[in-house]
Amino acid sequence: MKGDRAMNESGFAGQRTSPLAARTVSPVRIFLCDDHPLTRRGMIELIAEQPDMEICGQAAGVDEAFPKLKQTHPAVVIVDLSLRSGHGIELIEQIKKWNPRVKTLVVSAFDEKVYAERCLRAGALGYLNKDEAPEKLIEAIRAVLEGNIYLTDQSTNQMLQSMVGGRPSEEDPVARLSNRELEVFTMIGQGLASKDIAERLILSRKTVDSHRENIKIKLNLGSGHELTRYAMQWMLEQR
Repeated sequence: MKGDRAMNESGFAGQRTSPLAARTVSPVRIFLCDDHPLTRRGMIELIAEQPDMEICGQAAGVDEAFPKLKQTHPAVVIVDLSLRSGHGIELIEQIKKWNPRVKTLVVSAFDEKVYAERCLRAGALGYLNKDEAPEKLIEAIRAVLEGNIYLTDQSTNQMLQSMVGGRPSEEDPVARLSNRELEVFTMIGQGLASKDIAERLILSRKTVDSHRENIKIKLNLGSGHELTRYAMQWMLEQR
């Protein structure tokens, strides 16, 4: 595979006969969770061109997604990280607990260097940036359906370097944050106040404020204003 790599879950590339070739009864069911209607529409049109795939449902947030997932029973869920309610990593973790056989693929605009490894640890099998060519989406779906991990070569090399030599000293300090802290930090960078973050993540205001304090400590920031500026600048760098 040029430019990208599909690996099996043991970490080694390999050739397998695609299970899609043996499916003759019904197409593979795919569910979309993305908060941008135009993005969902584009993916729906692309997937609809595949005779062995079909869209069985779509949602814009975690609270909307789960009742529909339980009704539609997809084989693959495509997840964005930024959602109308909740967060993509949270949805991946919930799907893994609900039904480990359902495979998840992250398709996001956020920098894979920050999020790809976190998503895989949460239970996803692949990470695709929205800047990639459209045909990569189909390639990624087929890879995760076979149980392979789908990442760009850049992400694969980064993870391998981390395994054999530890993380580089110039690592982004944001990498120190927990998944929940990163979710809160991202929303701060989007300009959301604690009240709005609490509503989006279905948390109490007190819990969000506690996360804000922990983030300031980990990033060595002295005030809420410094945190907001840092988060907004970091978000600009991710785009």
